Formats: sequence, structure tokens, C-alpha cells
Amino acid sequence: MSRSSSPLDTPGQFPADSPRPPLWNDRAAAGRELAAQLQGWHGDHQALVIGLPRGGVAVAAVLADALELPLSTWAVRKLAHPAEPEVAVGALAPGGVLLWDEPYLQQQHLPLELRRQLVQEQDQELQRRQRLFADPPAAALRGRHLLVVDDGVATGLTARAALTSLRRCVPSRLVLAVPVIDQEVARRLESSLEGLVDGLVALARVERLTAVGAWYRHFEQLDDASVAALLRDRLPGSPVRPG
Repeated sequence: MSRSSSPLDTPGQFPADSPRPPLWNDRAAAGRELAAQLQGWHGDHQALVIGLPRGGVAVAAVLADALELPLSTWAVRKLAHPAEPEVAVGALAPGGVLLWDEPYLQQQHLPLELRRQLVQEQDQELQRRQRLFADPPAAALRGRHLLVVDDGVATGLTARAALTSLRRCVPSRLVLAVPVIDQEVARRLESSLEGLVDGLVALARVERLTAVGAWYRHFEQLDDASVAALLRDRLPGSPVRPG
């Protein structure tokens, strides 16, 4: 989420060559379009699609079906500002990965004790989701080709936390695939200085992306039961359903 407003935050005001929302009817439609750009992954026996819960799993499930690949999840949690729940100030991922938006936090003077409380609360939720969705152990990802999928990337905090955590699992290939991403975040992720990803596939790169949901006509929040249903027939080792 952007920290400040700009003319690009106003509906209908985009550069002439910029995509305009909405682009997809729902996450499933975005997943099908994304899969069409990733045919080189089709049937790769070393590959695993990793959906980031919750919304990313709805995109990843359709993509995994189309590419005939197994699907799993990888827990990651946004650390939200207590007074503004939609504003990400940090992110938490397995393996002790903790990222903060330090410049923003310095402006807001968020006390250290409050930071610790946020981390403790979200770490409990992260562990709950790891158990509930049966995230794979890190050792099972070593040497694999990982295709990490979310429904969109705005600030990049949760995506970077997830990718940092997955990179520590030593996959042989780590690629992020998303329908829509903030242009500047994409530049940073692709920078050789970051070294987080071996590739980034995005259908739309948007200057100052503020709301991922605006790019979908239907963007309902998924609950745990919905994610579990998407995963049920697509877990690693289960028969892969053709797209």
C-alpha cells in the first residue's frame, strides 16, 4: 500500500500505456492467464507451485491444474499498523524471517514493545497456518523448482519475506508469478542486489499500485475452509489434475 497519495491513486488517471483495472473477473481467471505465460513449467517433475495464503492459493490452484503441477502453501504474515490494519509495516515468514518498513516506522515512532507484540501475535497465526495447510518442511524444498504465486504485490513486504524464507530452503530455482505488481517493487525484486528470485512473471506492472483488489471484479476474502478445499486434491504426492 502506498504511504502517500498521488494523481495515479485517483481512479481513471493512469499513463497512456498503463493497464487499467479491473483486468480479471476473479482470481481463477488471473490464474488461467498466468498459466498461459508459464507453459515452460508444464509437467516439470522437479517443480512445485507454492501459493501464499490466503488469496494467492486461489490463483495458484488454477495455475497448478493448468500446468499439471503439485500445489503447496508457505505461510507468511503481514505485520499491520495497529491504527491502520490495511497498512503493512512489516512481514514475518518461517525460519525467523522478519522484515520491517523502517523509514515508515521511524516516521510513526512505533514503540519497540508494540513491535514485539505484533510479531508474537502474528507468529502464532503463522504457526497455526503452517499446521492447518500442511506446509512442507524446508528439507523437502531443497533442489526443487519453486513457482511462488500470490494474487498481487503492492508494498512487496510479504512477498520479500516469503521469498527470503524460501531461498533459505536452497531450491534450485525460485520464481515469483503474480497477476499484478507494483512497478518499483518489481524493479527491486529483479535487481541483482536483492538476489531473491531467479525470475519474475507478472501480467501487469503498475506504477504506485495501491490496492490489489481493484484489479479484480470479484475479490472476496478467502477463509481457512476455502483454502483447505483448494489444497485437498492438489497436495504434493497426490494425483495432479489436468487443466
